[in-house]
Amino acid sequence: MNTSGVLLRTTAVAVGLLFLSPLLYGIWISLQTANGFFSGNGEMTLQNYVDAVEKMNFLRYLFNSLIVSGGVTILSLATSIMAAYAFSRFEFRGRDLIFGLVVATLMIPGHITLIPNYLNFAKVGLLDTYAGLILPAVANGFATFFLRQYFRGIPRSLDEAAWMDGANAWKVLYRVIIPMSKPAIYAMGLFIFLGEWNSYVWPLIATDSPDMLTLQIGLARLYKMDAQEGLVNWPLVMAAATLTMLPVLLGFALVERHLVRGISMGAIK
Repeated sequence: MNTSGVLLRTTAVAVGLLFLSPLLYGIWISLQTANGFFSGNGEMTLQNYVDAVEKMNFLRYLFNSLIVSGGVTILSLATSIMAAYAFSRFEFRGRDLIFGLVVATLMIPGHITLIPNYLNFAKVGLLDTYAGLILPAVANGFATFFLRQYFRGIPRSLDEAAWMDGANAWKVLYRVIIPMSKPAIYAMGLFIFLGEWNSYVWPLIATDSPDMLTLQIGLARLYKMDAQEGLVNWPLVMAAATLTMLPVLLGFALVERHLVRGISMGAIK
């Protein structure tokens, strides 16, 4: 390997470690006892992870977060794929105007809709339910825009070939468009899942029962609950935060191959 290759790889490793340093430092803190952390003697333990699961009601909050994040991801992708398909393949009156309105929703801060959503869901009795946590995030203008742009890059000749073989609009979508757009769909699905997994404000105001809390709310409550005499048990909090990250890392590992393939296909195009 030449000198430039060694330098490039060394730089890449250094930059990678720089970005990973907060994560690695958090894990390091989570493995220390509270006394060891504050005194600096470096006493190590795994008890923080056990305490985090018990004190935080971790399994229940994990279940809630998976249901909400997974539901939002599936429904958002379903609606966005169909909307993007219509905007990219069909000609109808007002198409560009409607698409412009969809894109315009990206300029609306999410916090503006909190009060109207709360009042509407309170009227229909959907607060403190899974439906109340999922439905406000289903419509996703960015996903529609992103997928529409990707669908437009797929040659229309493939659609025409499918039409000639007797396929209808639904078959073209499910047998041509979606299979060729898997990298984009996986990438957008991961983006939606991460956004909902880290959501804090809406679950905070839309839930009241302890059994409906998500991991982010539980983590914030653990932070306040375990503070004693002005000191926060940071090793316990970081253990809970590390456990909260694990499903996200697992999800990334599952779709990493598709993300890399999508980047490669984009470069080839």
